[in-house]
Amino acid sequence: MRAGALFAAGAAGLVLGAVFLANAWANARVWTARHEIADETIPAALDGYTICQISDLHNEARGADNAALLSAVRAAAPDCIVMTGDLIDSRRTDVAFALRTAEQLRKIAPVVFVPGNHEARSAAYGALEQGLRARDVAVLRDEWMPLSRGEAEIALIGLDDPGFSAGEGWTLAEGLAHTRETLSALREEAGERFCVVLSHRPELLPAYADAGADLVLSGHAHGGQFRLPLLGGLFAPGQGILPRLTSGVREKGGTRLVISRGLGNSSFPLRLNNPPEIVVVTLRAKG
Repeated sequence: MRAGALFAAGAAGLVLGAVFLANAWANARVWTARHEIADETIPAALDGYTICQISDLHNEARGADNAALLSAVRAAAPDCIVMTGDLIDSRRTDVAFALRTAEQLRKIAPVVFVPGNHEARSAAYGALEQGLRARDVAVLRDEWMPLSRGEAEIALIGLDDPGFSAGEGWTLAEGLAHTRETLSALREEAGERFCVVLSHRPELLPAYADAGADLVLSGHAHGGQFRLPLLGGLFAPGQGILPRLTSGVREKGGTRLVISRGLGNSSFPLRLNNPPEIVVVTLRAKG
C-alpha cells in the first residue's frame, strides 16, 4: 500500500474515532432543550410557569443513581415535572428502579405521569401505577387536573396510550379516532382553560389538533435514533423511515406539539448525533 493510501486510511480512522468519542461523550450527558410557549389564554399569573418533561427513560439511569438527570432537572427549577411514558421497559422491567426515580424527582417538584406503549404491554404496569400513586405522583389516564398559581388555572390533560384499549394491533386510523374522541371530551370538560396535553405518541398530532389541544408534550420517537444533517432522524416507531415528528416543536392548526428525544433506549441501544434530553417548557402570557 502506498504511503498516500496509508495516510488517508489513518486520517479516516482518526476522524471516525473522534466522531465516536464525541458521540459517546454527548450520550453520557443529559442535555436540556428549552422552549417558550406564548398564548393569549395563558393567565398573567402563570407567566413564567415552567414544566420539565421527562420521557422514555426505559429503566435506564443517567449518571450514578441518576445524578446527571437529577442535576439537570434541579437546574431547570420547574414548577412541575411531567413524565410522558415509557418510564419502564417491557423487555427488562424494573419497577423498583422506576419508583426510585419517581421518588427522587418528587423531591424536586410535583410529578405527573402518563403511561406509554411499554407500560401498556407490561404485566407489571399495575404495580408501577400503584407505587407511583403511593409516592404522591399524579397519574392521569384519560383525565385532567388543574395547574394553578393563586386563583389562575390552566388544564393538564393526560391520555392513555392507545395500546391500553386496543392492544398492540391497533391501526393509525383507530388510534387517531380514539384519541380525537377522548381528547375532545376532556377538552370540553376543561372549558376555556389553556390546555396542556400529555400524550406519549407524536404521530397522533392530527387528532390533537382536531380536538383543539393548545399544547401537547410527547416522546416515543427517540429523536429518530440516528440523526443526520439535513435528513434528521432515520427511524421512529409508529412513523417508520425518515419520520417527520422526532424532536423540537411542530405546529398544526392552533396546536403546538413539543417532542422530546427521550433519555433511554429500548430494543436498539445506540444513538448517533442524538443525545438524551429533558425538555423545559416555559409558559408566557401573550400580551
